[in-house]
Amino acid sequence: MTQLRQKLIRAMDLKNLSDHTKRAYLNAVTGLVRHYQACPGKITEEQIDDYLLYLKNKKDYAPSSCHSVLTGLRFFYQNILDKELSVTFSAGNKRRRLPTVLSKEQVSKIINSPKNLKHRLLLMTTYAAGLRASEVKQLKPEHINSERMLIKVENGKGHKDRYTMLSVKLLAELRDYYKKCRPQTYLFPSSYKKNSDKPLSYQALRCVYETARNKAGVKTGAGLHTLRHSFATHLLEAGYDIRKIQVLMGHTKLSTTMIYLHVSRETLSKVPSPLDLIDTEQAQKEDSSDDPNHKA
Repeated sequence: MTQLRQKLIRAMDLKNLSDHTKRAYLNAVTGLVRHYQACPGKITEEQIDDYLLYLKNKKDYAPSSCHSVLTGLRFFYQNILDKELSVTFSAGNKRRRLPTVLSKEQVSKIINSPKNLKHRLLLMTTYAAGLRASEVKQLKPEHINSERMLIKVENGKGHKDRYTMLSVKLLAELRDYYKKCRPQTYLFPSSYKKNSDKPLSYQALRCVYETARNKAGVKTGAGLHTLRHSFATHLLEAGYDIRKIQVLMGHTKLSTTMIYLHVSRETLSKVPSPLDLIDTEQAQKEDSSDDPNHKA
């Protein structure tokens, strides 16, 4: 399996797949091999069918998650074993959930809870620029443009570059951080000396956020991505145009950004009920009679 694994990694690199997709595909193949304790080439399509049903019924995988596993297996069989899989698995109608959004007070508590300067700046940057975990971990010192007050995001989702805002407060904090920590290759490098030229791992990012959230006593908003959701919603509540937010977030479709309209309490609270637009008191006066026993 080691040689096949190396071939799979090389094939994914050639396809320029994201780190997230690479991990998902590797986990899909590894899970199948471990389940049957057999080489992938000897596993039949019927067994793959059974494995997907096992994930769904025994491991409580969502249909969409099973479909993602199958996508990884298809890539492996097609590109490494030169075999087309006829296995199918419907992802079903995926219900779109509204993102969890923190209040400004909760964000402040989370950002200020770490004593470690790098960890605090990592959380602050994620929120201030609305970054994905994959984007904040790949930031480099040269991506901070203090002249134009912009942060360059390289190779974001869909392998696209973009610019997002650089907060005045964040810039001042980053300058202090740079003077004290002197990051070289990456803005937030690994804490291990032997990996100091590499970025923090996804596991480390999750640990930093969850530790800060728990220390801050914030019960909701699991996952670093919550800071990105909060960034978009808070901008919307502050009156920023949704198309500008779309650009900052790096969304290809406006419909993706529009979901934040549904979670913005400020926006919802400004919409009057149709009842409040009707002069019910005047209508009652016109419909009333001098006779106290008058019936409508």
